[in-house]
Amino acid sequence: MQQQIFMRAVWQARKRLQPYLTKTPLIKSAVLSEKCGVPVWLKLETLQPSGSFKLRGALNFLQSLPVAEQQRGVTAFSTGNHGLAVAYAAKQAGIRAVIFVSEAVPEAKKEALRASGAELVITGKSQDEAGAACLQMSEKEGLPLVPPFDHPAIIAGQGTLGLELLEDLPEIDTVIAGLSGGGLLGGVGLALKETDRSITVAGISIEKGAAMEESLAAGRPVDVPEHPTFADSLLGGIGADNRYTLEAVKQYVDTRFRLSEESIARGMAFLYKHHRLVVEGAAAVGVGALLHGDIRPKGPTAVIVTGAGIDVGTHLETVRPYMDGV
Repeated sequence: MQQQIFMRAVWQARKRLQPYLTKTPLIKSAVLSEKCGVPVWLKLETLQPSGSFKLRGALNFLQSLPVAEQQRGVTAFSTGNHGLAVAYAAKQAGIRAVIFVSEAVPEAKKEALRASGAELVITGKSQDEAGAACLQMSEKEGLPLVPPFDHPAIIAGQGTLGLELLEDLPEIDTVIAGLSGGGLLGGVGLALKETDRSITVAGISIEKGAAMEESLAAGRPVDVPEHPTFADSLLGGIGADNRYTLEAVKQYVDTRFRLSEESIARGMAFLYKHHRLVVEGAAAVGVGALLHGDIRPKGPTAVIVTGAGIDVGTHLETVRPYMDGV
């Protein structure tokens, strides 16, 4: 019954988001297909108006709020992409948005947030510390907090991506994406596997600071220290009171891998060299895992290219050493 309720929420989110979003492209990668021996497709969430898949969940959450709550404005904490999504959704609704980020968030994302029209608050050394400050402000000023992943409306919004994959590639065998808080693969996994249990869902985490991986191993949410990584969007904890995404990942993600920093950079370099895509590290982990051989799909495969939150200089510095080898 719980799954039926969630699937209905995904379809409701699909209808709710139609006035605000267009379906993102699913393009075939001839080079990856040849390397893997099966058709491989790239789902370009980088082309969302806010630059990442996070807009699906943020818009669905905000549009689900009662009008009286919307009018007070909203707040959120983020490593960048969720904040940009909330800022965009709030701007569409003509309401205030206050976004908290830590000092560790890349400058390019801070600049994008400043340009979004949201009020930016930079505080703390980690996402968890920024989140604590955000929660304090939410309680003090009565602003609804838009959670980054662990909420039914967020999960349902991300699940609309799964519906699009089924529409455009009904023969899909495997889906690969980055794994952090679990909102994306929780929602996409729900949409896919409640349709066809044989579809494989693969999640890719960073080597160090993978909170979801450590929480799954412990059987409960655990805190992990954050480490510098090319895939900064995959940093952050899953919340001590996690109610939904830990269980969703356990239920819907079939296989998980941790990816080295070199493999992340190789994925970024591959997407630029062969598809002229400038993407952040978290968006390239699926491709990196395929190139490294961590995942060997047996049928049509979709890699979710999740976000474009990186400045050109940082991107060039990251990919240059790997361009000849991909």
